[in-house]
Amino acid sequence: MKIFNPLQTVTSLSRNEPKKIGLSPGSLVHVGEQKVERPIFSFIDYTSEEFQLAKDVPFAECLRLKDKASVSWINLDGVHDPSQVEAFGKAFDLHPLALEDILNTGHPPKLEEYDNCVLIITKLFFFDQQTCQIQAEQISLVLTVSNVLTFQEQPGDIFDELRERLKRKSGRIRQRGADYLAYTMIDSVVDSYFHVLEKIGDRLDQLENELISQPSQELLQQIHQMKSQLIFLRKSIWPMREVAAKMLQNESELFDESTTVFLRDLYDHAVQVLDTVESFRETASGLVDLYMSSVSQRMNEVMRVLTVMASIFIPLTFIAGIYGMNFELMPELKWRYGYPMVWGLMVLCAMGLLWFFKRKKWF
Repeated sequence: MKIFNPLQTVTSLSRNEPKKIGLSPGSLVHVGEQKVERPIFSFIDYTSEEFQLAKDVPFAECLRLKDKASVSWINLDGVHDPSQVEAFGKAFDLHPLALEDILNTGHPPKLEEYDNCVLIITKLFFFDQQTCQIQAEQISLVLTVSNVLTFQEQPGDIFDELRERLKRKSGRIRQRGADYLAYTMIDSVVDSYFHVLEKIGDRLDQLENELISQPSQELLQQIHQMKSQLIFLRKSIWPMREVAAKMLQNESELFDESTTVFLRDLYDHAVQVLDTVESFRETASGLVDLYMSSVSQRMNEVMRVLTVMASIFIPLTFIAGIYGMNFELMPELKWRYGYPMVWGLMVLCAMGLLWFFKRKKWF
């Protein structure tokens, strides 16, 4: 279970401190926050018949898996130490530009093909229901002939079910190569987006219900906050669709032809996620319009009441104004029933106007 800082917002996620200007290409500088005390290595090594899992092991123990015929999944939690990532890259002959992208945790999703490997950068999202904030983590994946190397910012991820599938030998995953394992990881990341979007959809429904019952300035601020988060989500998921498309069109020998049909399904899921994000953005914009309509409707109701009250008191004020004049020769001034007659006239006018407004359905 990941523990997030509740003060971390989508704004901070999209504004990491940039690298220094003038560094040579491939310079290894960590960009982002340190989220773990020390780097932690773990691995899974398997064939169709054998399975081995090890957590928090020395890096030297991972090196022996490099040239094995089995499929190896080596994971590093914590990419804040450039020297550790550099040693990892040298041991597995990774390109310096690939290592540079791995260390930049603010990098958008991408797929880059090198001579001996394929680098895939993805974003993992979580929706904090306490703060109603979207929080992100970068997962970088390197595919080689028989190895899948993953680099995560901190321990804990969405791959527990995948590890269980590998352990209990369920499905086709133990029968296939490293490319299928890489596809399964990317597919798990894309599938996790649907869970985040489900929670966002619930939050939008809640905001809509609150708007209808009691619109307020605070709700409008929450809607604008949700819109900004959806914009951030779209900016991160749009490149994921391009990653899925490149994986489908990739002619690298690292991807087996039998994996192509699964990559098409991955691309379809990425398109569906992006369409859902676009739909939610339109919904959030509609909530702003709903807020303006609700406020306008409430203002119209208030103005209607005030107009009715003013319309009733206008003739009463007129009558009171006439008999409030200080002319000496006013015949009703000394009439015995003048006072009750004026009151009766006022009440009759008020009741007549109320009946007329009610008949016209003005209130």
